[in-house]
Amino acid sequence: QVRLVESGGGLVQTGNSLRLSCIVSGGTMRSYAMGWFRQAPGKEREFVAAIRRSDFRTSYRGSVEGRFTISRDNNKNALYLQMDSLKVEDTAVYFCAARERTTTVTLRNRRDYDYWGQGTQVTVSS
Repeated sequence: QVRLVESGGGLVQTGNSLRLSCIVSGGTMRSYAMGWFRQAPGKEREFVAAIRRSDFRTSYRGSVEGRFTISRDNNKNALYLQMDSLKVEDTAVYFCAARERTTTVTLRNRRDYDYWGQGTQVTVSS
């Protein structure tokens, strides 16, 4: 059974950085496209960033582009999200997700993914 476990969340001040990690077990990470989503209180879960399985091409939502960097290390079965210049509006629970299906999609929708982690809280204070 595929399991995703996030870590690295916490409380930081505006302008600071955090690095989230997601460890994949029970499956072969190189077989998965990976993504990060977030959900703020009272809001829908939204796409943050994604990285493809073959060419490692990345994509980001506009509000984080230039501040966040998604990366992966297949040898460690690990997905990362480096978050710099954090803003109060980045406060949310962050989830990692994995897609096993091989058809081509945008990776920007929740339905694109097959497996989800439980999330890690990121709180940015002013």
